[in-house]
Amino acid sequence: MITDVTVKHARNKLKEPFITAIRSVDEIETLSITIETDEGLEGLGAASPTLKITGDSFDSIYSAVRGPIKESIVGMPLKSLEQIVSNVRDACVGNTSAKAAVDIALYDLFSKKYQLPLYQLLGGYRNKIMTDMTLSIGKESEMAAKAESLVQQGFKALKVKLGGAFQEDLSRMRRLRQTVGDSIQLRIDANQSWDAKTAIRFIQMLEKEELAIEFIEQPVEGSDFEGMAYVTNHVQTPIMADESLFSAVDALRLVQMRACDLFNIKLMKTGGIREALAIADIAEAAGIPCMIGSMMESPISVSAAVHLACGHRNIIYADMDAPLWLENLEEILEDGTIAYDGPRITCLER
Repeated sequence: MITDVTVKHARNKLKEPFITAIRSVDEIETLSITIETDEGLEGLGAASPTLKITGDSFDSIYSAVRGPIKESIVGMPLKSLEQIVSNVRDACVGNTSAKAAVDIALYDLFSKKYQLPLYQLLGGYRNKIMTDMTLSIGKESEMAAKAESLVQQGFKALKVKLGGAFQEDLSRMRRLRQTVGDSIQLRIDANQSWDAKTAIRFIQMLEKEELAIEFIEQPVEGSDFEGMAYVTNHVQTPIMADESLFSAVDALRLVQMRACDLFNIKLMKTGGIREALAIADIAEAAGIPCMIGSMMESPISVSAAVHLACGHRNIIYADMDAPLWLENLEEILEDGTIAYDGPRITCLER
C-alpha cells in the first residue's frame, strides 16, 4: 500500500548555458519525488519546471504533488498500476510535469515490485538507443566549432537550435553542413519561432541548396495545428510535432489533419509514461515514427524516458542529451538505471 509521497528540491549546474529561441538556462532545477509503501519499496520520479513550454513552475509542481495528486493515491494497494496512474491523471487539470513525476515514480515502484528493469516492464524491445546532441543557438563560428567537437566524440546526429534572423539561420546551416560533412545527420529545432510561410520559405531554401536536413521540429506555434499542416504539405523535409503534442487527443488530431510526419514525445508534456505509451501506439497505427525527447531535466526523468524508448518499437529517434550537459554527470548517474557511452545509452539491468 502507498503510505506517503515526498518531494525534494535540487539544482544541478550545466557545463555551459543551454540557449534556444525561447529561453536560456545555466542549471537544471528539479523536484525529486519518492513514493513510499508499507512493504519498504520506494519509487523515484522527478520533474523540472518549464514555464515557457508546459506552464509548470516549481511552486505549481510542488503544490499539485503534495496536494491533489498525493491525496489521490495514498492508501491504494499495489495491485493495479493502471488504476493508480489513472487516479494521478484525474487528480487535477493540467499540471503535466507534476503528474509526470508521480507517474514515473509509480512505474519505478512497479518495476521494483516485479523485479524487472523498467524497459522490460514496458515491452523490452531493445536495451540501447543512440541519442543526438543539441547545438545551442549562437554565433556561427562557435556552433561550427562545437559541432566539429561533437562529431569527434562520436555523435552521428546533431540537433540544431534556430530562431534568429532568417539569413543568419540559413548561414548557420550552410556552415554546419560544410563543417560536419555529408555523413552526419542534421536536425533543426525552431522552437515555434516561425510563422507558416516563413517556415516554408526557409525549409525550401534548405532543400534547394541540398543541405540534407533530416527533419524540422516544431516550426510554428504549438497551438497552430493548421499552420503545422500547411508547412508539412508544402515541403519535402519531414516535420516533427513537439509543442503541439501533449496528449493522445493531440496525437489523434495531428494524425487526422495530417499535420506532421513525426512525433516528439516528452514525459513532462504527456504527464508521464502511461499517456506517452498511448501516443506511441496511435503514432504506430498511423505510420508516424516517434522520437523520445526531454526538456532540461533530471537524470531520473530522462532515465525513465530512455527506458520507455527502449520498451516501445515505434520510438526510433532519441534526443536524450540533457544529462550530458551536467557538470557532475558521473556522480549523478552512479546509482542510476542508464549509462552513457558517447551517443549510446544503455538501460542497466537494475
